[in-house]
Order: sequence, then structure tokens, then C-alpha cells
Amino acid sequence: MPLFIISTPIGHLGDISQRAIDTLRACDLILCEDTRHSQILLRHYGIDKRLIPFHQFNEKSKEESILRDLEQGQSIALISDAGTPLVSDPGQALVRACIERGVPFTAIPGPCSIIQALVLSGFDAARFQFIGFLPRDAGAIRTALRRALFFQGTTIAFESPQRLLDTLTILLEIDPNRELAIARELTKTFEECRRGKAADLLAHFQEHEPRGEIVLLIREGETLQEEIGVEELVRLLQEMHALSLKEAIKAAAKLKGLPKSDVYRQIHQPDNPKPL
Repeated sequence: MPLFIISTPIGHLGDISQRAIDTLRACDLILCEDTRHSQILLRHYGIDKRLIPFHQFNEKSKEESILRDLEQGQSIALISDAGTPLVSDPGQALVRACIERGVPFTAIPGPCSIIQALVLSGFDAARFQFIGFLPRDAGAIRTALRRALFFQGTTIAFESPQRLLDTLTILLEIDPNRELAIARELTKTFEECRRGKAADLLAHFQEHEPRGEIVLLIREGETLQEEIGVEELVRLLQEMHALSLKEAIKAAAKLKGLPKSDVYRQIHQPDNPKPL
């Protein structure tokens, strides 16, 4: 029997498909992050199944026994506390192991806070990237946000309420004119999607303490070539567009309006011998 990867509501208990409910009722056991949390959903739909805790701290130790049960014909469902498993939630290693062992698996689609926030933002939904939770280190956050501002599309990230003000402050410093959206408490009673520039959002959340699960969206804007140093620009072009060093130098020279030889010398100058 296959492993069923099942999306569950991100707030509103009604946001689950009939197919997901039927599969949860039919399976032999359910893997979940927090049994107490998942019981709320299961009791709501009258589902009484054996629950096995499966989270970031035990997923590796549970993997072999789960694979063995699947190979012996058991039907197993994988759910997370909310939304789609594997998306910033446990399950990726288990899926990779299923692929390696030839164990069948399938996914039953449903709620996803990333897509919900993207739709509510009104930003470009044709091209977007999801970068997960923003790093905690201030320098790493600044680097991640600079890369996001350079992306030609909408960037979506998770952020905690405790760090949101600091993140907005950094965005205000490096691109005060970029349009942003903050989506929180999605599908819940106090759902909110607030749009504006960093200064507007910062002022709002300084007056109204941010709470709940937060999704930050950054709208595509003018790239900041004039504010980004040559070395950083070359590195970004390599990382984001899979360019060779030679191609990135040529592109950076064009974006900066500089002779290619000048950019080449700056990248290969003696005090910067490391390749980018």
C-alpha cells in the first residue's frame, strides 16, 4: 500500500477535501507531528485511528519501521499540524527513502499557507519563490532579503511575530520603496493581509503587536544594481541564474554600465583571490 501525504486545514477545520477524509478513515495508522493537535481535526470528523508521533526530532529513528510497515502492506497517512506536509514540515527524508526503496506514495492536495498568502497579496502569482523561514542571524537575514529583492517575481517567506519588526526595519533600510504584504492567521477568525511599504507596515505593527503565524511577501520591483557592490552582484547572478563566473562578470558589467575588464579586475584583484 502507498504512503498518503495528506494536506490538512491551516486554521479553518472545514478546509479539507472529502478524499482526504476518506483516506484518513481507511488507512491503518496516521503519522502526525503532535497527536494532541491532530486529534482535534480527527475527532471533528469522527476518525478514530492509531496516531504515531512523527516530527523533526524522531523522524530519522522512525523511518525504518515505517518503511517496513509500508512494504508489508500497511496503509499509512502522513499529516502535519497544518497545511501540506514536507513544506517546512517533516516528511522529506521519508519520501526520499520511499523513492530509494521503491515504496509507492502519493499526495492528496489541500490547504497551503504559501498559496493562500500569495493569492491574498495581489502580487504576481505567475512567477514566485518560497524561501522558507528567514534565518535568525542579522547578517544572514540581510543577505537573504537582498537576494529576494533581486528576484524577478514574488518572494514568499515565513517569519515569526517576535522577529517581524526587525525584518521590516532591515527592508526599510535596503529598499524603502518595495511593496510588501504581511499575511497572518490565514483562514482563521482574525485573518489579515496587510499591504504597503516597509515604513507603513512597521508603523502598523509597532502599534499592533504581531501575533499568529506570519507569511511575508515581497513584490517584484526594480533591482538594486546601483546599490549592490560588484562582488555581491556577480555572486547573486551566479546563484540565482546559474551563470558561470565569466557569464556573471559580463552580465554584471552590463547592469553596472562598466567595462567588462574593470569588473574582471575587481573580482580577481589580489586582495580578493577567492573565486565567487
